[in-house]
Amino acid sequence: MSEPKIVTKEAMTKIDEKILRVTMPDGSKWDVPVRKIAEHRARYYMKDPELGTFEKSYNEDTIPLFESDDYEIEDWSANNMNWKDVVAFARKVESHKMADSDFQEGWINGDKEIVEGI
Repeated sequence: MSEPKIVTKEAMTKIDEKILRVTMPDGSKWDVPVRKIAEHRARYYMKDPELGTFEKSYNEDTIPLFESDDYEIEDWSANNMNWKDVVAFARKVESHKMADSDFQEGWINGDKEIVEGI
């Protein structure tokens, strides 16, 4: 199934400049595109009759929310997503040597920061 198209270039540009950087229990740092987190939220809320479509949910609800407060990005990711939802898009930016890391635990409870200008 193909991904729905994002309607406005402005919304895509702002979100594409942000990443969520997560520190895992082993100390490694992983970058996840905020756009992927926004798409996850938009797919969930497009079920709302007032939003109805992915594009409306993404552009009129999710993007304004995520642009208003970085906490909303961290909150959605930790409380509504799992590591398996983002691992395919995650990029390791810093490594540390520790065995048997629980990345699901890190995704939920690891230190997070929003980084712009990628």
